[in-house]
Amino acid sequence: MDDLKFGTRNKRGDWAPNEPIELAPLFAFPLKLLALAKWLPHYFFPWNAIFAVSAVAYWAWVIPSTETMQDLGIGWIASLYAVNAICVFLFYGAFELHLYILKRQENRFKYNGKFPADQKSKAFWFESQNVDNILRTFLSGVIIWTAIEVLMLWAYANGSAPWLTFAENPWTLALVALVVPIIHEFHFFCIHRLIHTPFLYKWVHSVHHNSVNPSPWSSLSMHPIEHLLYFGTAFYHLILPSNPIIMLYQLHYAGFGAIPGHVGFDKVEVGEDKLVDSHAYAHYLHHKYFEVNYGDALIPLDRWFGTWHDGSPDGEARMQERYRKRKEKLAARKARNAIGEAAE
Repeated sequence: MDDLKFGTRNKRGDWAPNEPIELAPLFAFPLKLLALAKWLPHYFFPWNAIFAVSAVAYWAWVIPSTETMQDLGIGWIASLYAVNAICVFLFYGAFELHLYILKRQENRFKYNGKFPADQKSKAFWFESQNVDNILRTFLSGVIIWTAIEVLMLWAYANGSAPWLTFAENPWTLALVALVVPIIHEFHFFCIHRLIHTPFLYKWVHSVHHNSVNPSPWSSLSMHPIEHLLYFGTAFYHLILPSNPIIMLYQLHYAGFGAIPGHVGFDKVEVGEDKLVDSHAYAHYLHHKYFEVNYGDALIPLDRWFGTWHDGSPDGEARMQERYRKRKEKLAARKARNAIGEAAE
């Protein structure tokens, strides 16, 4: 597959798409029905459908009976952690094996031309991005994911969360399921802006940003506090008219859904002529520039707050202009402080 039909590669080997990132037409005003109709299949396939199906599969084959979940027993909790860990290992590992170990598509469609395994850094445990990312994923990420999952299931089993049945409330639950990605993006944008404040960035979020060149295992490589905030998206279902399966979908959207944004490739080659879009470019630019694209392209929150970078020269110019204005403000503030100190 010739990736230069879709983008360009610079002298460092970094690849970028030809076309700028397009915001979803979901919140465009006036509403563009034709654009919405063309975009709608991408809302469901392939990623959202995968996470929804995984939630149904969990409910059918993994989650214990309501009676069992009424008590916080070590047996079912440990089993749930084991299943989560195995599924993460298989799902994340499949991308790692295909793209980073076997390198079946070499660096085609890879944003950063270098591979993390080729570079050692003291920012990571054992100076290895992969080892660091894997340990943080299983020693913190999957544990906190499971803990929140257990608490939510226990709440449902004991009547502390609104549990609607599909038989009696099909349209309400269909609507809630439909907005799961929107809930996730709104929640992610809010907590992401929060942990980019100086104190929380230094002590919490910098752990995730050590992976400037993200790969699959970077997806859940976070500080435990960030894991708690990130998977806290499930708590919306304590007040929403929902169902345990939709709550599981919300968690899977966060847990398994972190992969597309960190896979490091714009497209994954499936066979000789089939490509699957990762839609990762917006979040890759966040890892590259730190202060743009706190959300993705589903809700135009970054555009509304002035932090959107669509990968185009205009987006780059807007970012540089924002940096310039901030430097001017900082310089003016320092000058005022210096004058004040001299006057004293």
